[in-house]
Amino acid sequence: MDISIIIVNYNVKHFLEQCLHSVEKALKNVRGEVFVVDNNSVDGSAQLIREKFPEVNFIQNTENVGFSKANNQAIQQAKGKYVLLLNPDTVVEEDTFEKVLSFMEAHPEAGGLGVKMIDGKGVFLPESKRGLPTPWVAFYKMFGLSRLFPKSRIFGKYHLSYLDKDQIHEIDVLAGAFMLLRKSAIDKVGMLDEAFFMYGEDIDLSYRIQQGGYKNYYFPETTIIHYKGESTKKGSLNYVKVFYNAMVIFARKHFPGSKAGVFALLIHLAIYFRALLSASKRIMQNIYLPLVDALLIFAGFWLVTPFWEQFQFNQPDYYPPEFIQFVVPVYSVFFVFGILFSGGYKKPVSVYKVGRGILWGLISILLAYSLVDEKYRFSRALILLGTAWSGIVLIAFRLLGHWLKLSGFRIYSQRIQKIAIVGHSEEARRVQKILEETRIKSQLAGFIALDSTDKGQNYMGELSQLEEIIRINRIDEIVFCAENISSAEIIKAMLDLSRLDIDYKIAPPESASIIGSNSIHTAGDLYVVNLNAISKSSNQRKKRIFDLVAAVFILFLSPVLIGFTGQKANFIKNIFRVILGRKSWIGYIPNVDDESKLPKIKPGILHPGDMFPELQLDKEKSVQLNRLYAKDYNLLSDIELLLKAWKHIDR
Repeated sequence: MDISIIIVNYNVKHFLEQCLHSVEKALKNVRGEVFVVDNNSVDGSAQLIREKFPEVNFIQNTENVGFSKANNQAIQQAKGKYVLLLNPDTVVEEDTFEKVLSFMEAHPEAGGLGVKMIDGKGVFLPESKRGLPTPWVAFYKMFGLSRLFPKSRIFGKYHLSYLDKDQIHEIDVLAGAFMLLRKSAIDKVGMLDEAFFMYGEDIDLSYRIQQGGYKNYYFPETTIIHYKGESTKKGSLNYVKVFYNAMVIFARKHFPGSKAGVFALLIHLAIYFRALLSASKRIMQNIYLPLVDALLIFAGFWLVTPFWEQFQFNQPDYYPPEFIQFVVPVYSVFFVFGILFSGGYKKPVSVYKVGRGILWGLISILLAYSLVDEKYRFSRALILLGTAWSGIVLIAFRLLGHWLKLSGFRIYSQRIQKIAIVGHSEEARRVQKILEETRIKSQLAGFIALDSTDKGQNYMGELSQLEEIIRINRIDEIVFCAENISSAEIIKAMLDLSRLDIDYKIAPPESASIIGSNSIHTAGDLYVVNLNAISKSSNQRKKRIFDLVAAVFILFLSPVLIGFTGQKANFIKNIFRVILGRKSWIGYIPNVDDESKLPKIKPGILHPGDMFPELQLDKEKSVQLNRLYAKDYNLLSDIELLLKAWKHIDR
């Protein structure tokens, strides 16, 4: 047996499916075995393995035992000369295993090997090669010096950013996403240390391999896609704490006493420093735009008032100083809160919501104007002039930010995404059908041919012309049919076009999913990146509060709404069933076998299927929608569903 491939999975079913398809192809000329260790996923991963990949050695845990222990479970059973620890959110090239095994055979001193990794946009991931995080190296990384001076041999040691990413190098640390290990080296230095639940275990094992007399290599002659690279996680404060605490475990294990103490102190300082930065950043992200808006509104009144005084009264300083000092700031607050409640501060920016918020602010000011004492009533004309100023300047400010491509200023656009599908005719049409069943606003620009057999009016050109096709047709997204095109060709295309602002998705063969979709509002079997399970206590509270508020509101409107319902008795009963906690306005699609495996919630009057009245809800789609609702709960989805399907609340 040449190689044992071990994949630890936790609730990433759709990435896992694509990963296993790529592994199957890469094992064509290599004698190997595949292990999947599932850490008690609730997204149907176990069913996927049993139905689509029965040849895989499947280890199903009844709890999440962590990355290290799960890998060790499979390592103990592995028969290969080499062991590959592979993340489920990766795609390997067809010749990846042949190339890396050939290199390891030619270099008996090599104990471990990592490869070149790119993210889902084709951008190189710096964690492909890393140095040992000694106290000073960790200090440079944690306090940002490695980012400021990436080419420095002193400051750039964490990611070895001074080394050419396209050349083979001896390195210290292998990335856990693709970690090829010589089995004899594992037998000598030991398996993964289970003290590391998540993060740090790759650094620890890499270091022990070197201590055992072996070398670790970075091998860029093959490239893999790693969708969820380090850059997508490191902004999380929880990630910072977990990762740096793992570094403390590493330091206490491998560094001398005083050195470990210094390292631990640096780590804790870094955690507090990063926490302060993270909190400050979040606060500033939330308040800086409203503050700028308030200042612009104030500036407008401050500029307009003298002109109005001169024009209307031919008298400067007609209004008392208190008008600018106290009244105008109050006006600014009204406008800012109007924009806030209108949704004008949500991303992406909506010019309509900003304008609506200003209008709401004007109405609020005029209502307050009518209620206050007459001595505090200043010119309504000034209020209207200030409103006009606010509308023009605030919208212009956002348009300028969008034009300059400033962070947080992207304008919401109803422009339909133009998609091109790369693949042979039959498979391309199957993928087209999946896209048509979704609610994503998209337009199929056409198909891209792989060879001369692909002909027809829907084909725009060949794969060799991909960049030209994208530019001329203004394509926003490319979908690759993995049934027809190799992983190597997909990766090459992504690398060649990484400078373009293009989204890429991959449609695995015989699958109802397209990797990259991430919304519960989309029909079909989709992977949701940000899990927000309905079983969380905070979500249960939100759902119950929503049920009560909606029930009271519907009860208040019942004299009107009851006229639109067919089963009037049921309509009234349902209101009180929700108030008493026997039912919820939104629940799972009923009578689905998979329902018993999902987190328990109250029976619903409406369900996720009501979001797609045009969709034929077969068993598979019902299961998929229920799972998506359970693992990515969003209160706004409940509100949207109730507003859309309120005529059915008499069920």
